[in-house]
Amino acid sequence: MARTSSRTRKPARFGDNGGPPLDGPPPHQPESGKGEIGRYYDWRTASRRAWKKPPSIALRRQERAEELGLTYEEYTLEILERGYFPQPEHVAAIIARRTERRKAGGIVGESLKGMRLKRSGS
Repeated sequence: MARTSSRTRKPARFGDNGGPPLDGPPPHQPESGKGEIGRYYDWRTASRRAWKKPPSIALRRQERAEELGLTYEEYTLEILERGYFPQPEHVAAIIARRTERRKAGGIVGESLKGMRLKRSGS
């Protein structure tokens, strides 16, 4: 009685002795990357908190962003990155960075991911 193997065999190629591959599997790369793991999670938590604002602040920022012709994300990103509230003279430079951010997969696009905030009671 012949035993059947649970492994499927690939057809042998010229010069192949059927041994295991010489290249091992790629090393595991954790989500946190190299370095201190705690710092990664601290930054991730801080980043999430920075984007969550009370509705009154978010509404004010969205209205100001629309006045300037920017998205909410672009306006907020300027506040977080540069430490100042964008003014009309800054808009041209911010818009010029849109293509750069798109290529990098950064924040550009619809304001609040396409959702329009509404004031309660209006």
